[in-house]
Amino acid sequence: MIVEKRGKYINVFHKGLNILLCLPDLMPKRKIDKNNLVVIPGFRVKYKDIFDIKGFYESLHEWLMEYNWKDPEDSTPLLNTDHWETYYAERIDQTGAREIWWQWRCVKDPSNAPMLRYYLDLNVHCIAITSADVVKDGMKLKVNKGEIELVVNTSIEQLYKKKFEKDSTWGWLLKQVKDLFAQRVYKKILEERKKELYQETYALHNFVKQWFKLKRYLPYEEVKSFFPSQAWPSHVKE
Repeated sequence: MIVEKRGKYINVFHKGLNILLCLPDLMPKRKIDKNNLVVIPGFRVKYKDIFDIKGFYESLHEWLMEYNWKDPEDSTPLLNTDHWETYYAERIDQTGAREIWWQWRCVKDPSNAPMLRYYLDLNVHCIAITSADVVKDGMKLKVNKGEIELVVNTSIEQLYKKKFEKDSTWGWLLKQVKDLFAQRVYKKILEERKKELYQETYALHNFVKQWFKLKRYLPYEEVKSFFPSQAWPSHVKE
């Protein structure tokens, strides 16, 4: 009876953890005043079929590297390190199926806008991941089958607001002109950067859907992705 109750408590814990990790997290890795953040519309993608989970992990990693996303706590940014992963967990059930969670927190400083900073938060949850076989070009490949859900949120931190409030020499004066600076001086720059980050978020959304061979509605002719898909959905005949 004790073992049974303990098992129930563990199941409840995992369900609660699952719900917590699947909720959209609108805050970057470090604590930031929400009044200094501009939230950009994010996205959610869910796929349930055959795919290579390792291949997707590596392709997603390479895409972010290509777009110059970095680790927010890296003290040596010139080394271009990528310690984005703030959480990883894996659970195996009695049938051998795996449940996997991972979280990445990335940061990027936009060009010609030193008073702004971009953030990208990525949460992934995989359910019932098992082994599968596919044949490609006459070769048998060991891949996976299951469900994966990816949630991405992006935001912009307005660094000048924090600087105005913390400056010890000109702090009082800067506080008085903060709103004027935001509305008159930096408003145009902020609007341009909001558009830029939105377009990059859209590009990531399109990349993920293209990798999983999901339907997309594009206003332009699509070029072949540099990152080849390693997904084999049943509705696509190859």
